[in-house]
Amino acid sequence: MNNEIVKKTQAILAEFETPTALMKGAEALRDAGYKKFDCHSPFPIHGMDKAMGLKRSPLGWMVGLAAFIGASGALTLQWWTSTIDYPLVISGKPLFSFQAYVPITFALGVVLSAGTALIGMLALNGLPRFHHPVFYSDRFARFSNDSFFISVEAADKNFHLDQTKALLEQSGGKNIEILEGE
Repeated sequence: MNNEIVKKTQAILAEFETPTALMKGAEALRDAGYKKFDCHSPFPIHGMDKAMGLKRSPLGWMVGLAAFIGASGALTLQWWTSTIDYPLVISGKPLFSFQAYVPITFALGVVLSAGTALIGMLALNGLPRFHHPVFYSDRFARFSNDSFFISVEAADKNFHLDQTKALLEQSGGKNIEILEGE
């Protein structure tokens, strides 16, 4: 039996000289219909999400809804226990004295929204992902220092090795690497 490791193309990585060139490369891929590509830069670039064709994240709505559910749930539970389930008049105060419930209501709203933000961010970003094809490249180690890269995954429906490589070259990509893995 042959024990050779079969390597297949997993991605293409192209290096760009400037943030402007990186934006133009992202726009070219977006206009060509690519969806599974990512831009790597040592700093945030204003407008990159638009250049990549990314939609606005639903995370804000998810966190807001979780905060509302947490706060209203805490307030409802405290109201129920003090007025319906176990009503006690203490020092002549009304059964529902909401001022005492503010800390718990706030805390549960914050805790539920923070948990939703963490879990939602991980889910929407497809994390945890323990390995990415770009880690096969030695040049990619420079992305967090002084280089700009675009990686296109082979799983993209528009991915054709020669056409994608030509598109990256036309849009200003240099040092194009074909990343292969097991």
